[in-house]
Order: sequence, then structure tokens, then C-alpha cells
Amino acid sequence: MRDEACRSWVRLALEGADDFVFLTGDLGFRALEPLRDALGERFVNAGVAEQNMVSVAAGLASQGFSAWAYSIAPFCYARPYEQIRNDVCLHRLPVKLVGNGGGYAYGAMGATHHGLEDYGALLPLPGMRVFVPAFAADVEAVVRKLAALDAPAYLRLGRCEAPADFTPKGWSAWRRVLRGTAGSAVVVGPLAGGLLARLRTLPRHERPTLWLVGELPIDATTLPEALLDDLGTSPRLLVAEEHVESGGLGHALAKCLLERGVRLERFEHAHARGYPSGRYGSQAWHRRECGLDAESLTRRIGRLRA
Repeated sequence: MRDEACRSWVRLALEGADDFVFLTGDLGFRALEPLRDALGERFVNAGVAEQNMVSVAAGLASQGFSAWAYSIAPFCYARPYEQIRNDVCLHRLPVKLVGNGGGYAYGAMGATHHGLEDYGALLPLPGMRVFVPAFAADVEAVVRKLAALDAPAYLRLGRCEAPADFTPKGWSAWRRVLRGTAGSAVVVGPLAGGLLARLRTLPRHERPTLWLVGELPIDATTLPEALLDDLGTSPRLLVAEEHVESGGLGHALAKCLLERGVRLERFEHAHARGYPSGRYGSQAWHRRECGLDAESLTRRIGRLRA
């Protein structure tokens, strides 16, 4: 997705967006060079100084620039958290934070490089919006939306895992991408790709209707009526996200459904559980350990039918 994001940013630059400034925390080599070349002096390597990078981005935004700040996910939201809170959000400045490799994407590099609580930590801040594309095909539309957004925002990028023969039908905050009769599953981000591939092999009566959420926070008043209809027909729900339980979509969606008076027979929440074994491995390994791989999620969906 990072490569697709770079192509989208280059298109913005070539369209003559003179207010577009991009800052990187000394990351993006062999990926962001086309953007560097397109922006010239408006592409700034801020060095390994993420707090300063965010404060500079806030200053640029206060002067009318469209400021983007890029790093790998934990260095983008955790290291400069005070600056995001005080310099960006308390002033409602439209700085766009880009965290590459959300969840366990950086694998064996360990906990310091994993972004497991990013949107849960950022969403309580004033005015913050979060975007989590599920597929590379989503990225262009998301970048365009962020460029036009007059509010602080965080873009969580990952690796596209869409089935080779699957083409998503455009971007939206909520999307229904597969129909079934075994309850409903709501998934955040690239995790959806592997699950979609697995569920497509199952007969309709053994698979859930699959929904994707790509924009946070959610609100009880704007839940899709089609989702409420699905849950009314089959009141069983699985929420899956590569994020810790606290502050995640599972808690937020449960609250929204209670506020709407939706009564479920079964509710399952699959989420990142940190490091149960105390060891590190690939993203796929961590997902398996937490029950976030497609096989484990499919088994949980089977329990919804019981």
C-alpha cells in the first residue's frame, strides 16, 4: 500500500498542489524517491526526530500548508504523542499522520516496531480521524479524502492481501463485500483480505456476511441500515481487528449497537493479544498466535452458527 500511496501523493504534487509539504522521519528509502523528486524542497527529511517532525508539520499547517508526516506506525503515533495532542489536535490543525505497517506488520523486529494500539490511542484526541484502507485499490481515494479534510487525521497503511481475482467496488467507511447467512463479520483493514479469500470458498449458509470498516470513529447514528438489517436477520457478530482490545472497533461497535437497541445472540471479538508466548516472529505468526489468521477466524465464525 505504501507504493500506491506514493503514487497518489505524486499525482497530487503534479496537479500543482503548491501547499503540499511532506515530512519523513528518515524512512521511506527505495519507496518515496518519486515523491521526493516531484516535491523538491517541499519534501523534508526531518531525521530521527519524530517529535520535532510533528511540531514542524503543525507549524506548517497553521500557515495554510497541507502537511503530511510519515514514519512507521509506532514512531508516527507513539513517540510524538504529546506533540500530536498539544500541537496538532488541541489546535484542530489538519496535519495528516501516515503510519506505515500497522499491527504486527514489522514482524520479528518486535514490540518496538508494532502498532497495536494506534487508533485506540489517537481517537480520544480532539478532532482526530483515522483511516485504514483494506486494499491497495482503496489508497488513491483515501489519500484524496485526506487531502481535502480540514481536520487532524491518521492513515494506517499495511500490506494488501486482497484475493488476486477480487476488485473492490470503491472506497467507503463501511462496505459489504460478501454475503452469507451465518451471521455477520466486521473487519478492519488488510486483515480482511485473507479472511475474504477463505470465506469465498464456503457455501453461503456456512459463511457470514462480511463487512469492512475503513474509517474511525464510528457513531451509532450513522451505522449502515443494511448492517442493522443483517444483524436483525441473523443476530450473531464477529469483529476482527489487528489492534488490542481496549480502544478498538469491537468496544466501539458493541456500544453503538447497544445505543441502537440491537440485541445479539452471540458476539465474538478477535483482536491482537500482544505476545502470549513472549516470542517474536512474522506477521503471519503473530496473527496465528492471537487467533487472527483466516483459519482461526473461520473457526470462530463456525461457533457463531452453533
